[in-house]
Amino acid sequence: MGLAGRTALITGGSKGIGFSIAEMLAAEGCHLHLVARSKSDLHEAKDKLLSESQVNVEVHDLDLAKRGVVANLASQVPNIDILVNNAGAIPRGTLEEVDEDRWREAWDLKVFGYINMCREYYRLMKERRKGVIINILGNGGEALDAGYIAGGAGNAALMAFSRALGGQSPKDGIRVIGVNPGPVATERLVTLMKKEARGRLSDESRWQEFEKGFPFGRAATVEEIAATVVLLASDHSSYTTGTVVTIDGGIVNRGSLI
Repeated sequence: MGLAGRTALITGGSKGIGFSIAEMLAAEGCHLHLVARSKSDLHEAKDKLLSESQVNVEVHDLDLAKRGVVANLASQVPNIDILVNNAGAIPRGTLEEVDEDRWREAWDLKVFGYINMCREYYRLMKERRKGVIINILGNGGEALDAGYIAGGAGNAALMAFSRALGGQSPKDGIRVIGVNPGPVATERLVTLMKKEARGRLSDESRWQEFEKGFPFGRAATVEEIAATVVLLASDHSSYTTGTVVTIDGGIVNRGSLI
């Protein structure tokens, strides 16, 4: 992909989609900065990456929801070629179920966290007239569901944000892209499906039965999402900006999982 020697910063980079992106970028020869809240998870991820690839890996255990943290990170790690915003998970629930505190806490990390990271790193990339920002969102911003109202609204806001910023970014030599994964076989998804199986089937071990409704009878793998992100980060996608790429097996276009 021609990415060797570049430097990428990935938030939420210690597990799941973020870690898979880190692995693929490292395999391409990218040096890495990983950000997450868990110090132990970050060091475990770093050790694995160093055992697989000959790149530099730095880790930063930070809570990006806290004010001032993003600006401080950018001052310490300014020279980034690729920024992947991936940190944050917004809880499921209806308007009645998700109270103000939970809603604000989730949006502080994902919605405002992404916005703040873009604000700081766009400025730095603009000075160098080069850089790529990829925001990992979620197809909940397109397949709107009142049972995931905080997440759907947050992802929809970030879709608009990514399109607006990426639409004018070519004049600054920068590309900004959103990626909307559908169901992905991460630890978080399995936990949610086990909870659903307990509630509906009285047996969490039957969680895989819910995959039958997914496209191709399964959730996406983290590698399938990461491969697209790496392509978008490369010069092979040098004319791609101001858009959102949806990777959900066609769920949005068929309207449901059934």
